[in-house]
Amino acid sequence: MTRGDGPHLFPPGQGRGTPGSGSGTGEPPPVLPDYGGPCIANLVPALLAPTPPPPWLPEPARAEQVVLLVVDGLGWVQLQEHKASVPTLAAAEAVRLSSVVPSTTATALTSLTTGLPPARHGILGYRVRNGDDGVLNVLQWTVRGRDMRRELPAGAVQPLPPFLGRRVPVVTRTEFQLTGFSALHLGSCPQFGWRVPSTLVERCVQLVATGEPFVYAYYDGIDKVSHEWGLGAEYRAELAAIDRLVGDLAARLPAHAALVIVADHGQVSVEGPGLVPDSSVMSLTSLVSGEGRFRWLHARPGKAADLAKVAADAFSEVAWVRTRDEIVEQGWFGGVPGEQALARLGDVALVAREPVAFLDPADIGESRLVGRHGSLTAAEMDVPLLVLRGQADSGNSCA
Repeated sequence: MTRGDGPHLFPPGQGRGTPGSGSGTGEPPPVLPDYGGPCIANLVPALLAPTPPPPWLPEPARAEQVVLLVVDGLGWVQLQEHKASVPTLAAAEAVRLSSVVPSTTATALTSLTTGLPPARHGILGYRVRNGDDGVLNVLQWTVRGRDMRRELPAGAVQPLPPFLGRRVPVVTRTEFQLTGFSALHLGSCPQFGWRVPSTLVERCVQLVATGEPFVYAYYDGIDKVSHEWGLGAEYRAELAAIDRLVGDLAARLPAHAALVIVADHGQVSVEGPGLVPDSSVMSLTSLVSGEGRFRWLHARPGKAADLAKVAADAFSEVAWVRTRDEIVEQGWFGGVPGEQALARLGDVALVAREPVAFLDPADIGESRLVGRHGSLTAAEMDVPLLVLRGQADSGNSCA
């Protein structure tokens, strides 16, 4: 893989934090998305829109047929560190993209499919406040373990269509097909399930053979492995398995088709079980949402300013501590979210800068995770865009 200085990569300083994004204390700035340029929110429009493609989109991606394979959790930084052991991925044309804020699957996949920044689609995190009912887990579509699919239809939360309104076939794990989150970010697109990776390959090949111009596929193996095991031997083994999966798929696609690989976020290994805000913080807090690397504190009535000061005093050495207003003003979400979306957020965010996580006392199961994401470090925000052309002969392709 090469980075170079060509038009496929960030121009100097772009997407790497913005002036004024630090707190004035000498802390390094967060890595902010380039919402107007090479960002995952702009990939689907670049592949599907009839307008001229942006300069950062590799030429091989401009193909008659495209399979877009999303590899959940495959970060640019981690891929660079292991590129010697992934020959297929290393042979692809590579571009570095930015994820969105927060760098978490619920937000990032919704931006990827809708082609919109989080401010537009309103899914601003993995666990968000659901009125007075508690915290909605967006991926599980539950509140306090209760299935919310009937009480809270996904279309009422996020009504914008995916894939520029096209009915794109989706290849995803069978168990994900009927979930609330699938309805949220995939709409009514037809879904084709897989249970083992070989079936993912087969489904994609069959759909291309029927003439589908665009196929969306999702693979979550490396995200699962990194959450459970971190970035050690198990991670390396799964990365090698992904390399073989990509090789198998590219080998069976016709030469006129492009295999485009992208991720939603990267990963970091977190040291220790996590940090629990002490009584000085929690006494001012009525609710906790978000996730370990991007934790929201909801202030008690009239205590937002006090909470911001106490949280900054406690955690500014390891995190970017920001109020909701500061985050919106600094453009972290790519614009100003609507009132309904803003109401899902807390008053103060603890955005981990060091390899730590902030635990929610009501969500102790998260303490078992080793690999984490959600924050604005390069390891979490930078993701690869990789492009390979199909390798099958026209007479034998998609057989």
